[in-house]
Amino acid sequence: MGLEITVKPISVDEIGSILILDRLCFGGLWSIDSYRRELTNDNSHFLGILGDKTLEPELDGLIGFGCFWAILDEAHITLLGIHPRYQRQGLGKLLLGSLLDKARTIEMARATLEVRASNQGAIDLYEKYGFQTVGRRKKYYQDNDEDGVIMWRGGLQHPANAIDRAARWHG
Repeated sequence: MGLEITVKPISVDEIGSILILDRLCFGGLWSIDSYRRELTNDNSHFLGILGDKTLEPELDGLIGFGCFWAILDEAHITLLGIHPRYQRQGLGKLLLGSLLDKARTIEMARATLEVRASNQGAIDLYEKYGFQTVGRRKKYYQDNDEDGVIMWRGGLQHPANAIDRAARWHG
């Protein structure tokens, strides 16, 4: 693929790019006010994948983003999206691993998330990272009443769960 990328925290300064990428990935899941709240909340941890700005000039190089809330000792992953043009290239794996790395550094013990029942690609990715299905939220997604699959994984602080970034993605 040959992409030069960086994973880094993103801020409210990138909100315009985030909104565009949200529409591409999720069809407009969150409003500008929701993103502003997330990006300025101390319990919310927002990471972006940035490539060369010439690749996606309207996004200032932003090609992926993810977020989790730190709730007690649990990282609740709320978002994980990769620009459709760059999906299936290992960037979701890189981003998920980076979110879990961040959760480990702030001493989270476990992680949880909800995913659309029909999103088998995402479910497969989460399972590769040790997430297990623990339940279902009936009609969780309001746009189409689709169920949400609840996934959970523990042991984030165990040394065997340290994630090697280089092993996650080779650009």
